[in-house]
Amino acid sequence: MPRALPRLDLHTLPVRAQVPVRFATWLLDRPRLGHAPSVKRIAGRLLKQPARQGVIQAQSRLGQILCRDCGNTRDRRVGLELLRQAARAGDGVAQLELGRLYCQPRHLEPQQARHWLELAALQGVDEARDLLDRL
Repeated sequence: MPRALPRLDLHTLPVRAQVPVRFATWLLDRPRLGHAPSVKRIAGRLLKQPARQGVIQAQSRLGQILCRDCGNTRDRRVGLELLRQAARAGDGVAQLELGRLYCQPRHLEPQQARHWLELAALQGVDEARDLLDRL
């Protein structure tokens, strides 16, 4: 039986452990850098270990990369699971991303989409409210 990982918020980690997540986030959020496949690979490598350790922000960002940018089924499945873990831990961005994914024809599950979008909207994510209005 798999053991449950503790949920860690980035701010509760020692500064040294925060560096890979912060740097990966910085890379992904740069308009000119964040769209390059090579930068996404680097960021993914930086996020992998913290995500395994249960860092919510790392799970959320790595899940987004794997679901959006990976072509193979296994990576998308892992990304979806990482997003679920982060969303269950209360990450509004992961909840929004899950809602978006469940609206797509590949995953079309309107009940799941509505569930995650409602949770994201309760956290003040405006885009989730807009998507809920269109469902």
